[in-house]
Amino acid sequence: MEITPEIKDRLEQLNDKYSSLGQDLLSYLDGLLYADTVKYWDYIELDTLLSLQKPRTNFPDEHIFIMYHQITELYFQLALKEFEQLADTKELTEKFFIDRVSRINRYFDALIISFDIMSKGMDQKQFMQFRMSLLPASGFQSAQYRFIEMYSTDFINLVAKDHRSNYSSSSSIEEMYEHIYWKAGATEMGTGKKTLTLIQFEERYQEEFLKLGNECQKRNLWQVYNKLSPEEQKSEKVINVLRHNDINVNINWPLAHYKSAVHYLNKDSADIAATGGTNWQKYLPPRFQKRIFYPALWTSKEIEDWGKEWVENALK
Repeated sequence: MEITPEIKDRLEQLNDKYSSLGQDLLSYLDGLLYADTVKYWDYIELDTLLSLQKPRTNFPDEHIFIMYHQITELYFQLALKEFEQLADTKELTEKFFIDRVSRINRYFDALIISFDIMSKGMDQKQFMQFRMSLLPASGFQSAQYRFIEMYSTDFINLVAKDHRSNYSSSSSIEEMYEHIYWKAGATEMGTGKKTLTLIQFEERYQEEFLKLGNECQKRNLWQVYNKLSPEEQKSEKVINVLRHNDINVNINWPLAHYKSAVHYLNKDSADIAATGGTNWQKYLPPRFQKRIFYPALWTSKEIEDWGKEWVENALK
């Protein structure tokens, strides 16, 4: 085989690279010589991936339920990687900001569109039966979704709206966490006590939530936005990607869950409790939570009618 100028050039570059690291190029070439080729199924760990579904019943549709939630968590991980890049970048530009937030928006766009797999893609009778074997687990217990919220906005915007006025942006994360909005969604409707779902969730993740909450005080997306120049902050494209993000995470995503809950858990006009006893009737509708990541980017009227227009259109 002829050693072409291109091959010689690459070898010289490789030699320079490994020499600068105090390494012997020949050893690495031997490794390349003996290494097997990369195969798609090995690279993405396909066999492992397809072995991760462990249904608790024999109902076929439970596989759909498990796999869709696993897909959701992978999309959440994609979004978190973008949040981390935004928080860590040393040379923030308008283009970088728009590109990365747009990626997050596309992940949530895909999730919202795909939720028909859950709301329309399972047999209702099967779901109502196999769901009882899942107690007290609930999608409410997605820690990655809580991480996304903390990476998105100042923590005070995650405080339940009826308690928000008791705090300021200078309040400690530990204080505000006591009234974080989602706790009310996992309380028993009759007694107001924490459900086992919430108790177990906090036992597993509360320390991580408080740690990340403190870390994100200067690293969340709103704080990254504030690092842009005044002119860049006024950019229509910048504002639109943030508003898109707000609508996706705080209206369209919970609304997709609400529609699914209405389909499966409303029966003969009597509400059926969700798995884990979560109070989905009050927890999911955007109009009850008024959770808004970037309130400064919305008008008073838009905040007052938060979610109303989208709810009315989606439930037609």
